[in-house]
Amino acid sequence: MLEALENMTVGQKTQFKDTANKLLSQTFLSRDKRDNKEAYYFLMSYKDLFDEFFSILGYELTLDIQMGSVMLSGANLSSSLRLKRDESIILLILRLLYHEKMKETSLNENIVASVSDIHEKYDYLQIKRKLNKTDLVNALRIFRRYNLIEASGDLANAQSKIIILPTILYAIKTEDINEVFNTINKMSSEEEINEKVN
Repeated sequence: MLEALENMTVGQKTQFKDTANKLLSQTFLSRDKRDNKEAYYFLMSYKDLFDEFFSILGYELTLDIQMGSVMLSGANLSSSLRLKRDESIILLILRLLYHEKMKETSLNENIVASVSDIHEKYDYLQIKRKLNKTDLVNALRIFRRYNLIEASGDLANAQSKIIILPTILYAIKTEDINEVFNTINKMSSEEEINEKVN
């Protein structure tokens, strides 16, 4: 590994460092996200070197070329994130939307949803508490930072478009979309029980 690093140009060494740090802080890379593209292709070119580097640190690297996604996993990942209840529900809704819209698009197309799609799905699930616009915007910013979505413009605007990236399949690892529904329903019923107790 050291020999391979020594044979890199100064620019390649910088790119290696930047790509490794990006993964350590963001967990995911998506080929389809503009600010990930260079790091994604660099990692593809030096996959064995990244594998060796991260295994020394106790991490595992997963590269899915077909989906254009990279995930870093490990027990002590510093970028592990504890989500609040609404953030978790929004992430699950994004996973549902990805599943639904995947059926409507070709393999080469991005999965695009609008902010209003999230509100509609939230209402459809009949979650007792209404979705706060500020909470939604904050959650979407978190998911953008972790390369699960790409969004531009005013996220408070119902018509704003969001690209749901394939990395969402790693964030919520389930082939059974019913599990996602069940998780949301369980979270909703737990909140109702807590309200009755308090």
